[in-house]
Amino acid sequence: MTDSTSTLPTPPTFRQALAYWARLGWINFGGPAGQIALMHRDLVDRLRWVGEKQFLTGLDVCMLLPGPEAQQLATHLGWRLHGIRGGIAAGTLFVLPSVAVLLVLSWIYVRFGQVSAVAALLAGIKPVVVAIVAAAMVRIGRRALKTPFHVALAVLALVAIALLGVPFPAIVAGAALTGFLVARVRGEPALAAGLSGSETVTERAPQGRRWRRLLGGALLLWLVPAVGLWLVRGAAPLPFDLYLFFTQAAFVTFGGAYAVLAYVADAATAAGWLSRAATIDGLALAETTPGPLIVVLQFVGFVAGWNQPGGLSPLAGALLAALATSWATFLPSTVLGLAIGPWVDRLESWRGARAALAAVSAAVVGVIASLGLLLAREVLLPASGGLDLFALAILAAALLALVRWHVEAHWAIVAGALAGLLRG
Repeated sequence: MTDSTSTLPTPPTFRQALAYWARLGWINFGGPAGQIALMHRDLVDRLRWVGEKQFLTGLDVCMLLPGPEAQQLATHLGWRLHGIRGGIAAGTLFVLPSVAVLLVLSWIYVRFGQVSAVAALLAGIKPVVVAIVAAAMVRIGRRALKTPFHVALAVLALVAIALLGVPFPAIVAGAALTGFLVARVRGEPALAAGLSGSETVTERAPQGRRWRRLLGGALLLWLVPAVGLWLVRGAAPLPFDLYLFFTQAAFVTFGGAYAVLAYVADAATAAGWLSRAATIDGLALAETTPGPLIVVLQFVGFVAGWNQPGGLSPLAGALLAALATSWATFLPSTVLGLAIGPWVDRLESWRGARAALAAVSAAVVGVIASLGLLLAREVLLPASGGLDLFALAILAAALLALVRWHVEAHWAIVAGALAGLLRG
């Protein structure tokens, strides 16, 4: 079948594409599945700026990378249309609205979270969040657990992180190495024979100078804030520590926010940044914003900065910590979305890498299961003691709506909030 790009009309101007990416940032609700479907409908079917094969091949590779796959796909498609400036515009505008909205919601949370009405809303939302995590585990499990080997990896990952306390990065590295070695033992070729759609490789062939400039620019964009945060450590030490921690976390976010949040929640609780209950609240708030769900890490930074402002005011400490967290989280994913551009077809056909990352995806199912258990314990068995039957009923109804009737997550959140408010 011939790629539809051969019959595409003239590509959009940069201004037209910029207007689209700006609009998309405010309407991309529904998590990665909804965001990807929205871009496919607009860019492939309606506007016909991108061909079907180009879209799907880019999506395949973005799903193999750490970070939010929908944002990376937007970055890659922006690069396809207008090079590096297009990729930067698409990737940045994809997340900016969610960053701004969550900053406001985070401030409302720390200032008014104990007000009875707000507490009632959160009490109804929290069980829905547990259901959303469970539904995500089911959805990802259906895709990732293709063989008994992958099921075994998921179980081992659950045991490792929930019972043995193995760090999430170690689980990712171990699963990747195991998947790669198993592929080698089975004798699978490193590269698929007969690359199809090689126009992706030849269209913008990688050039050493451009590649070095991209990586050098990315390193500079990371170093400048790092130096600035280090210089103010005397007044506010926490933002620099958060910057380093979330930079490292950005490179192991396989499986998206649900997987990395279990790792972050453990580290944040151990460091005294915020409580486990607060991480659930943050996930609930992030579910109500557009953009990638991994913006929940910004909430963690905001609350941590509010609780430990150092010599700054709580609001100044929170804003500095939140913005440092977001920069450390989204800079690597944007750079990866740009860097893969010239290599998409080759990466997509590299069997060894695909086997390794398929193993990581399987392990991530176990990690998400551990997050679900952690959240369920916090929500269903509160510190006051006894099973919370109201929370259990909301959780069961939300899970049924999400899995059986495919209700969008934000509508389930709204229904849970109304139930909590009525009960309060």
